[in-house]
Amino acid sequence: MGKDTGFLEYSRELAPRRPVAERVNDWFEIYQDFPEESLRTQGARCMDCGVPFCQTGCPVNNLIPDWNDLVYRGRWKEAVRQLHATNNFPEFTGRICPAPCEASCVLGINQPPVTIKQIEKNIVERGFLEGWIRPEPSKVRTGKKVAVVGSGPAGLASAQQLCRAGHSVVVYEKADRIGGLLRYGIPEFKLEKHIIDRRLEQMSAEGVEFVTRAEVGKNVAVEDLRREFDAIVLAGGAEQPRDLNVPGRELKGIHFAMEYLPQQNRRNLGDTIGPEVEIVATGKRVVIIGGGDTGADCLGTCHRQKPLSVHQFEIMPKPPEERSPLTPWPLWPMQLRIEGAHEEGGARDWSLATTKFTGSKSGHVQQLHAVRVGPPPKFEPIPSTEFTMEADLVLIAMGFVGPVRSMLDQLGVELDSRGNVATDENNMSSEPGVFAAGDMRRGQSLVVWAIAEGRKTAASVGAYLKTKAMPRIAAVSDSNSKEQSIAS
Repeated sequence: MGKDTGFLEYSRELAPRRPVAERVNDWFEIYQDFPEESLRTQGARCMDCGVPFCQTGCPVNNLIPDWNDLVYRGRWKEAVRQLHATNNFPEFTGRICPAPCEASCVLGINQPPVTIKQIEKNIVERGFLEGWIRPEPSKVRTGKKVAVVGSGPAGLASAQQLCRAGHSVVVYEKADRIGGLLRYGIPEFKLEKHIIDRRLEQMSAEGVEFVTRAEVGKNVAVEDLRREFDAIVLAGGAEQPRDLNVPGRELKGIHFAMEYLPQQNRRNLGDTIGPEVEIVATGKRVVIIGGGDTGADCLGTCHRQKPLSVHQFEIMPKPPEERSPLTPWPLWPMQLRIEGAHEEGGARDWSLATTKFTGSKSGHVQQLHAVRVGPPPKFEPIPSTEFTMEADLVLIAMGFVGPVRSMLDQLGVELDSRGNVATDENNMSSEPGVFAAGDMRRGQSLVVWAIAEGRKTAASVGAYLKTKAMPRIAAVSDSNSKEQSIAS
């Protein structure tokens, strides 16, 4: 806990966001620095609640009261150790996780909860600044080899855990850079990509091998993985987008969010997008279909590309301003959330269903036709509420329905009723030695769940490898081993 009376003395305070007029003209993260003394005050609000529901609300079971107390007392180095005890990548979750831990904070019963996410981000940033976070290569090598397919948070967490356990790990990524959706799905203003690169440098120094432009099932044969590796971890995500099957969907100018977002990330990384495939909102009337995080990412990206107008539509009803009584503490609250992108402009509207698109003779979208609908699950159209909106660019951000099937079919793994990889309690698929982690196993979810899945799967792979033939144990010479860090 923090200060025993801190929750009575101090109020919740967050780092301020940069002015809208400034941040929509660049791609840097939107939050300003938060003074250390203010962080310690926020840590002091962590109360002696007896049962810390925040830990179970967090999928990686972070030791939240422990590092809140350490921050309050200014013991940052110890806080970095405690933070990494359960989370490989707190620099990711501290930026892009929606913080289910805060929704479960006991203080949140009748007060604003502790600023757990903010404290988490600042602990890990302090660790990097001070040089406390360094490579942790294993002192022994088991002789076992593991292939990890996919380099998102689930794949990276599995790879780091397995490598630190002494196994040889190769991560295969079909894109040209490592990071998965962290790299090409999350905009720079939420996660600057040098944050990913510095963690990849640590993992490379620990012995993880990364192979890019390697699509398993296409230019990397499934048979080769089975022959060369003792175990395979499938962490390719749930990449199949949910489509909108209405008349006019085939018109030009209608794109999935994940066709649009990666292009801007590539531009920011110095890549050139050919005009024949370029998708950009500049000077256009944009409609975003989908009101979740991906829709907000599209919205913020559009603002920075200077559109003529932006509308964001959601089929669900507008959530209440405060926590709904249907989702009491410690459940994840149903309530309206205002992301940074929503502060920057655009119009949001709820209870709308798109009925069709119409376009020009050249085949480009010009109008979106919609109707207001009743509550779920039927979403029945409300008579006399039909309308038409001019649109030059439509972005579909309606979520994802499961993993891409080609590789899975070649591997022969069984799928569950939702089309995800079916696994046992140890995250092993129907094929012995083939495991699954993250969205590929559980469906579209949060980055913190992906990390938790990756860690659990790594532990299961380690247990499985012990049941195989006696491995070769090779000590790593001191001359080749790198200095151990405090993170575990």
